[in-house]
Amino acid sequence: AVTKAQELGFRTFACASTGNLAGAVAAAGARHRMDTYVFLPADIEPGKVRGAAVYGANIVAVDGTYDELNRLCSEIADLYAWAFCNINVRPYYSEGSKTLAFEIVEQLGWRAPDHIIAPIASGSLYTKLGKGLRELVEVGLLEQQATKIHGAQATGCAPVAEAFARGSTTYRAVRRPQTVAKSLAIGNPADGFYSLTQARATDSQILAVTDDEIIRAMQLLASTEGVFAETAGGVTIAVLQKLAEHGVLGSDEVTVALVTGNGLKTQEAIDGHVAPGFSVRPTVESFEQSLADRGISITA
Repeated sequence: AVTKAQELGFRTFACASTGNLAGAVAAAGARHRMDTYVFLPADIEPGKVRGAAVYGANIVAVDGTYDELNRLCSEIADLYAWAFCNINVRPYYSEGSKTLAFEIVEQLGWRAPDHIIAPIASGSLYTKLGKGLRELVEVGLLEQQATKIHGAQATGCAPVAEAFARGSTTYRAVRRPQTVAKSLAIGNPADGFYSLTQARATDSQILAVTDDEIIRAMQLLASTEGVFAETAGGVTIAVLQKLAEHGVLGSDEVTVALVTGNGLKTQEAIDGHVAPGFSVRPTVESFEQSLADRGISITA
């Protein structure tokens, strides 16, 4: 998107973001020597703000929901000669998401997995996974597109999952999202209709999980695989668990679950959910006493 923006003569690069896109746009803008503006909800996690600010981007905190700031950005795009990554140059931004499908297939030895589980915010990444796989079939790098692409949302902002559960082709926008997964808190997803269409066309499911399930999934992934996921990754893993419990995923099938962000950006989500450390004096005796106080026995 940034390359095309420069080709079209734009000098300012911008985006509306729930956090993650802001960092990418800020980095790309810095690399291409463009003035950069990122618009974020004022209550977004501080780690995401710093992740964009370090590149020298102009940070605009909007007192409202993502959908409200997105509307503001659309109005600004009409007034100023700015390239908004996910508004007036959105097709180029969206097409870039197909590369995730390409990378999955390449890393699996040029075969498609049986299942992919992806988070849904605007729906762009989710729908472009399907498009990427179809294009690999068209050019002969895959024999057929039989992958089921499951969608994952948080119950506090699940317009697409709710519509899927109703069997509807239209979704009801969520006016005030309330979820720990703030990067997925888009109440009126631009590609919501297309997400529903893709899920049904590929015999896939779109499910929603609670904040408690998200946090438990983050802890599970960290403690068993050594991967600290951002809250959106927790959503994906929690939906993976549900699909496995419902018998949707076969034990002999290849399943790819997408963890789309690092947990260091959303540390606040696990506050109060992880065990506190313990303090000792700089002596072995103090250390061993602390272990004993906690019932921990170590054999030398």
